[in-house]
Amino acid sequence: MSGTYNATIRRVVISAWIGNSIEYYDFLLYGLASALVFGPLFFPGASPLTATLSSFASFGVGFISRPLGALFFGNRGDTLGRKNTLLITLGGMGAVTFLIGCLPSYASIGALAPALLVILRFLQGFMVGGEWGGAMLMVVEYAAGKHRGRLSALSQTGGLTGQLLATGVFIVVTQLPQEALLSWGWRIPFLLSALLVLPGLYMRHRLDETPVFRAFKKQQAINHRQQREERPVVKVVREQWRSILLIIILRFAESVPFFLATVFAVSWATTQLGIASLTILYVVMFTCLLAYPMHVLFGIMSDRRGCRQVYIFGALFVAAMAF
Repeated sequence: MSGTYNATIRRVVISAWIGNSIEYYDFLLYGLASALVFGPLFFPGASPLTATLSSFASFGVGFISRPLGALFFGNRGDTLGRKNTLLITLGGMGAVTFLIGCLPSYASIGALAPALLVILRFLQGFMVGGEWGGAMLMVVEYAAGKHRGRLSALSQTGGLTGQLLATGVFIVVTQLPQEALLSWGWRIPFLLSALLVLPGLYMRHRLDETPVFRAFKKQQAINHRQQREERPVVKVVREQWRSILLIIILRFAESVPFFLATVFAVSWATTQLGIASLTILYVVMFTCLLAYPMHVLFGIMSDRRGCRQVYIFGALFVAAMAF
């Protein structure tokens, strides 16, 4: 590989790593806040259980908007380019998370507070939907075939870093007195997102478009016709809907256990088992640390044995852990 290629792929991987860090930081941050503080802040009139369930319902809104964002920004990636689209999604994620940290509570503006919270959560999920897929796509399109697994896995460790950051910051703010935590302390992690976005935007601004996208645009120019061509996203959904549906089901199998372990377990352990929030947050951090070498190991294995075998092994392991 040439020195130019190595320098380029390093920038691409670092950019995806930073983007994944911020994405998971923002997403898990909201989940932890839903489990620990959003109930009394935005749903104070309900019982503690109902308030927590309402907080989790607002958390779930992001999962509804996420596939919509993936479709929208996926199409934009084929028209505006991968780089420009990812600049929008990364900046949008940081802006929305910052605004969540600025929200007045129910005590200040009444029912408008939870309404704004749900709207911002919807927008956060929408931006995340374009961010993760777009960032990983850039890595895959730049990476040589025999290195795609390990480079993709290395980029995905950024998500673990984001989880560590979110959990670590919440560990710090939960040491505040309860009154201070509910007044201003909970805002600090959300406001920090604006600072975390800056290095990611800088790295992405320095990237070039992927070779695949440049070839795609060149082919488009060659095959240009007078009549309007079918949108790529429409064509893919129409022709590959079975594969898309299968991947959605597979992603459910990954995402549900993850958020059960990192979000629901925090609320359940603190409210039902009486475990201190600090203790369960440390457990979440420890599991993130264990996952670092596993990401890289299975990425290397996917390059050697194929993605299918590695995925089947992981799925069976997760299924076994459920029992």
